[in-house]
Amino acid sequence: MYIFRLILTANLLLLLSGISLPVLAAEDGIKVTSIAEVAVEVIQNGKKVIVRSSPEKAIPGTVVIFTNHFENVSQKAASDIVMSNAIPVNTVYQAGSAFGADCAIDFSVDGGKTFALAKNLQLRDTDGREHTAQAAQYTHIRWHYIGELSAGQSGEVGFRAIIK
Repeated sequence: MYIFRLILTANLLLLLSGISLPVLAAEDGIKVTSIAEVAVEVIQNGKKVIVRSSPEKAIPGTVVIFTNHFENVSQKAASDIVMSNAIPVNTVYQAGSAFGADCAIDFSVDGGKTFALAKNLQLRDTDGREHTAQAAQYTHIRWHYIGELSAGQSGEVGFRAIIK
């Protein structure tokens, strides 16, 4: 049990230290940078302010913000841009936290084989009855950028997950 926790902690620390997450973009001219951060309350000029920082420890219950910055580094507009992230191992997607301006956001419960709107994701229970999947059952998130991304234009997509 101790070795398992040690490995789990080491893997989470690697994940949270800024190692790139697997992201797929439809265009070769799209550069994607991924980062994992936590929101921390600090005092600035005598006022409480929330800032994002790299996590120092990976402890259960910590909410991690996973952000993918994407930029069109080509000389022409790009369209049909699709990015996909797995929900990291030993984390649970925080319901309603996915974000991305000008993006359609879909989820998967089958390891990224199929995607649908959250309200349309169905799973069968042990009795064979279908029910709507819960956020904790999501395995992947996919963003489809709507429209064209001009040369040099950029954006961000992401989500929050809770360490188990």
